[in-house]
Order: sequence, then structure tokens, then C-alpha cells
Amino acid sequence: MQTKTYTSLGHEIPEHRFGMLTERTNLVNDGASLRAALDADGYLLLRDVLHKDEVLAAREEVFSRLVEVGEILTPAIDGMPTGTSRREEMYPDLGVFWRSVCEGPAIRRVTHAGPMLDIMGRILDGPVRPFDFLWLRAMAPGRASAFHFDHVYMNKGTDRLYTVWTALGDAPLEDGPMLLVEGSHRWDDLIADYRGMDVDKDKSRPGHVTMDPVALADERDCRLLSTNFRAGDILIVTMFMLHGSLDNCSPSGRVRLSCDTRYQRADEPIDPRWIGSPPIGHGGSYGGVGGARPLTAELIRR
Repeated sequence: MQTKTYTSLGHEIPEHRFGMLTERTNLVNDGASLRAALDADGYLLLRDVLHKDEVLAAREEVFSRLVEVGEILTPAIDGMPTGTSRREEMYPDLGVFWRSVCEGPAIRRVTHAGPMLDIMGRILDGPVRPFDFLWLRAMAPGRASAFHFDHVYMNKGTDRLYTVWTALGDAPLEDGPMLLVEGSHRWDDLIADYRGMDVDKDKSRPGHVTMDPVALADERDCRLLSTNFRAGDILIVTMFMLHGSLDNCSPSGRVRLSCDTRYQRADEPIDPRWIGSPPIGHGGSYGGVGGARPLTAELIRR
């Protein structure tokens, strides 16, 4: 039973509209069962499948870079914000700075090697090609992600493309982890409105679907799903699983750190925006994403 009230984008989630994600770790070594569960639910929650020490090393690496620019207090691994920033002062080219953070060896060890590639290889039933671009998200208290389909940001390659959301450290519900809209991967009417949309070409509307997930859940009579994440957990979603996040309401006021990475088969077409050294992204490479801006800056939504 839900004992606390959670919010997303400032909207309080009623108890009957909130649910916990279903864990599928027992399937981790069975590719066919993983694919079947992913098709049925639109997501896979796998617990303790990454090396915890490597995840925490990635957390330390990223937050140490934010200590460097005056945004995080020491010890870095605690992720406590200073409320100030010297990032723009120290790095006039924010994209260069953010690329160096996102391409750190510790974070890449988590996302582009080891258990992550093994698991995605089972799901894809073949050789795996991760996107070179990595979406790193340091979410300060009070912030959340808008609800969107990933498809509109990366649809110039294969349709068999998956997002993996990785908590870089423990991310309880209070810290604002990923929030899914239950069953949305089956909403053919809504999916049809966004299939083929490219945020880099269609400037007439934003990429996100809604800033009020509770109203959408009421309209569709469904629940919003999340869980208490631990270092070592991953959440895999399809391109048409509608998702955003809970608000970061951390009692201690810490920053929630996570990353989004994308995986496909190596022998299928790939969206050219997200590969290369550096990838061009939406333009400006790493400078074109919100994470490049200081923690104190206003969020930009596409």
C-alpha cells in the first residue's frame, strides 16, 4: 500500500493511479523470455545486474566533475548541490565540458561494456551496437522530466531500438526516478500521432506528449509506475513506452544522477545523429542537450 504521496511535474499522484514496476530479474539469462516480457509490458526492470562497484565509481567520476565547477559539495559521491555554479565561467564551450563528462572511462565501463552489453545481446539476439552519445541526467531537487516517447528523438535508423535507464547510485522514489505510463506502448491512437515525428524537422510542436501525467492517467484509466531503484538496477523500455519522471523531492536535497543509453543490433541501420566522435546530436553535439547547462540553469524541454 502506498504510504507516501508522490508528484510528477508538480502534479500529485493519487494512490489509485500509482503502482510499482514488475521485476523480471529471474528472466535475465533467457533472451526469448526477456523479449516476450518486453513486448507484453513495454519495459523490463532488472535488479542487481550491473556491478555495483562500477556503478558507484561512475557516480563518483561524474559528481567529481561537478565539484570541479562548483555545483556539488564534497564528498562528491553524496551528490549534494551547492546551489551555485562556475561551469560557464570555467568552460565557455559547455558542450566540450559535458562531452568530457559523458565520455569518462568509469561511466562508459557501465554503459558500453560488461553485463550491460551481455543483457542487451540476449534481448537483441545478436551483436549489439550502443549509440556513442550518452544522455547523462543530473536532476536537482524540484525537477522532473516531461512525458515523451523516445521515438521522436531517434528514428532515423532501425525500429528495434531500446533505451536503458540506469540509476547511478540508489534512487528511491523520493529522488525522482523514471516514471512509466502503464500500457502506453499499446496506445495505437496516440502512437500514430507521434510515429515518424522528428523533433529536428517538426518545429510546430514539442517532442513531449504531456506535462500532466496524472490527467493523462485519469483520461486513459491507467497507472503511473516506478520503484525504489538501487545501484546495479536497470530499466529497459521500448521506443513507444511513454515515460517521464517523478519530481526529485529528496529529503536530504541531493541530486538524482542517472543515464539513458540506447542499444540496437550492430547489423541494422543506425540513426547517424547519435554516432561518431563526437555525434552531431540535435546540433551542437553535447552542447545541444539540457545536461550541458549548469545545474542552476532553467530546464530546457524539446
